[in-house]
This record gives sequence, C-alpha cells and structure tokens, in this order.
Amino acid sequence: ADGESLRIRPHPAASSTCRGIAILSHGGGGSEEGLGYLARSMAADGFLSAVIGHPESGRQALRQRVRDAGIRSGLSTLVSDSAAYRGRLMDVAAARAWASARCKGKESVLLGHSMGAATVMMEAGARNGVGVKGADAFDVYVALSPQGVGALFPSGAWSRIHRPVLSITGTRDTALGGASWQRRTAPFAGMSPGCKWLAVIDGATHLDFGGRGGAPLVEDLTVQTIRAFLRGVRFGNCAAPAPVRGIELQVK
Repeated sequence: ADGESLRIRPHPAASSTCRGIAILSHGGGGSEEGLGYLARSMAADGFLSAVIGHPESGRQALRQRVRDAGIRSGLSTLVSDSAAYRGRLMDVAAARAWASARCKGKESVLLGHSMGAATVMMEAGARNGVGVKGADAFDVYVALSPQGVGALFPSGAWSRIHRPVLSITGTRDTALGGASWQRRTAPFAGMSPGCKWLAVIDGATHLDFGGRGGAPLVEDLTVQTIRAFLRGVRFGNCAAPAPVRGIELQVK
C-alpha cells in the first residue's frame, strides 16, 4: 500500500489440495529466511506458507540502528518504531493477497515471533502505543514470545481480541532488558475466553523460537502445539489435548 517492495519466502503446500494460507512474520532484524521450521511444518499440513522479509525492520534496518546507537539501544528503538509496525501490517496485507491468489483453501493463519508476535497481536486487534490498527483479516493467530504490558501495549490491550489465539513462551524467554518470561503471559490473561491457549515450554529461550536450528526439542514441541491448536479450531473443540511432557498448557 505504501509502494515499497518486500521479499517473501514461499513454502508450497505439500498436498495437492491447498488447505489455506499461513503468513509468518519474523522478529526485529530477521528476514524471510527465518522461521523455516514453522513454515515447513505448516506446508506439510497443507498450507501455502509465506515468510515475510520486513524491509523496515529486517537485517539492514537493524544494522543501521546498531551502528547509530549500539546493539541494545538499536534493537530497543527498532521494536518500538511506529513506522516499522505500519510497514509490517502493510507487508502482512500484501503477503496475504499474494498467497490467497495462489490457494483455493479458505483457512488463514498469521504467525509471528518476537516483533512478529507484536505484529500478530496488532493485526488481531490489540490496542497499542504506536498508533496502528490491524485489519483482523485472519481466522487464527499464533504469537511466539508475545510482549506484555509496556511501551507497546497498555493494560487491557488484548480485551478486544475475539479470534482464536495461541500464545507460546518458555521459562527462559526473558524480555528485552531482562524482564521475566512471565510478562509474556499477559496477553493470554487479558483476552476474553473462547479458544485461547497459552503454552509454556520448560527451558525454552527467546532465540529458541526463532528457527536458528539450535533447539530441535523446542521447535518440535512448538510445532506439536500449533498443530493441536489448529486441529481444535478446525473441529470446533478447543479443549486442552492430552498433556505433553515439557509443556504447561492453559486453555480458556
């Protein structure tokens, strides 16, 4: 919508019949080459998956900010930049249109990690401190390492989200600045009941969810949880599945 270009990494549906589309949004400083384990698993389940390379908040954008302000300050300013989030929502809309034109399936899922999780929540309708408004154009939302109450999201930010939402974090998933992983449970607590899940993976760190290949167990548990959640949404039964070792799951 702003006339800019973006790159996406497509992962075609493995089945002959495309179930629907899965759009994936990387964290700050990432690229369309990230989140491959999630994109591949969604493709294996019949989705046309597309990982977005967000130009306003990708590798080059982070490098520039790090050169200007150092690593911590550079990342902090990037993940709170209102212009970057406006661009991200435009990127999501463009990727969704691209994928929808290539898949007849009706299901749609938006997944994101870190800054991508903030993008997911904003698109789903969360009130925020950067002045952007999502279209709530997806059937299901999946947020890995979502942000709690702070500069991006005020108290009560998630009360208007009514679609199915899966939030995933880990017991070592500390926030920028070292805040406890437990802050990441605020979105689940602040949403109204109705197909909302919160999964906490024992020992999982922030980077483990990013798809760099260094945490196969965390990636496997994440994929299992997403599959169980989408299956529940599909069949209208969002009750908790059988317990899985290494995950604590809350459902409402």
